[in-house]
Amino acid sequence: MTCMKKKSLNQVTDFDLKLLRIFKTVADCGSFSAAESLLGITRSAISLHMGDLEQRLGMRLCQRGRAGFSLTDEGVEILRLSENMMSSVEFFRQQVNQMHEQLRGEFTIGIINNLVTQPMMRITHALQKLRADGPNIRINLSMCTPAEIERGLIDGHLHTGALPLISPLSGLNYRPLYEEKSSLYCGHTHPLFHYQGDPGPELLSSLDAVVPSCRMTAETIRLHQQLNGSATATDREGIAFLILTGKFVGYLPEHYANLWLEKNMMRALAPDTLSFSTTIAVATRKGHRPNAILDLFMRSLEH
Repeated sequence: MTCMKKKSLNQVTDFDLKLLRIFKTVADCGSFSAAESLLGITRSAISLHMGDLEQRLGMRLCQRGRAGFSLTDEGVEILRLSENMMSSVEFFRQQVNQMHEQLRGEFTIGIINNLVTQPMMRITHALQKLRADGPNIRINLSMCTPAEIERGLIDGHLHTGALPLISPLSGLNYRPLYEEKSSLYCGHTHPLFHYQGDPGPELLSSLDAVVPSCRMTAETIRLHQQLNGSATATDREGIAFLILTGKFVGYLPEHYANLWLEKNMMRALAPDTLSFSTTIAVATRKGHRPNAILDLFMRSLEH
């Protein structure tokens, strides 16, 4: 391991901020090569910048070589400190921009997957409004699990998120958007694809089913307990994958399952009885800092 001479950092310059942003991108991507396209510079240039930053800070930030890329303990701490600093800089920029009544800055939103097929499109329309009124706003959208969205809101990495309203956290505010109906589906090669009628308790209990590994309401838990939960999935796309094998049944939102119903690749089993509704909500952190961009987005959801 190469030791570096310890030194004090007298001041943080614009060049240091540039190097720290490059370092964060490399850390997020997990390698120099993966960061090339995002940064728009070559690996050799990234390597030179990283060397400059390490020299500037007087410490080794990452290991790179045949064994792969990894952050040192110092690198992990510098990444955390730099993220906090950039967040403070972004907050300062937003406050100055609000003084000029101009919407500029970052807007980060987390969304559970497969909401894009929801016909009401309230989130899409709100993002459209946000872009129209603030063309200089940079929108950062992440597809996340509900737990990831809640963590991102609590720690301040996300401004808002769209997720199922299952068990609200005390530190978050939730605004219901709409009700999402889910039904039980099987694939076109499943033995019940041509089954008519309502499966009774005995038949239901024999069906291999895929169960979500996220939190569920009491009603949803009860419906899944009627089945033989022999597989799990973290999200709706994973459930769809297993349903399409023809070996499992599972619950999917109707707007999402329609993709395969129209191709006769899935069908709902007794949708009048084997179904449930989930409230989809947008959440924000209680007591969050004033943010004109977030306020505009939340207002746009009402139209």
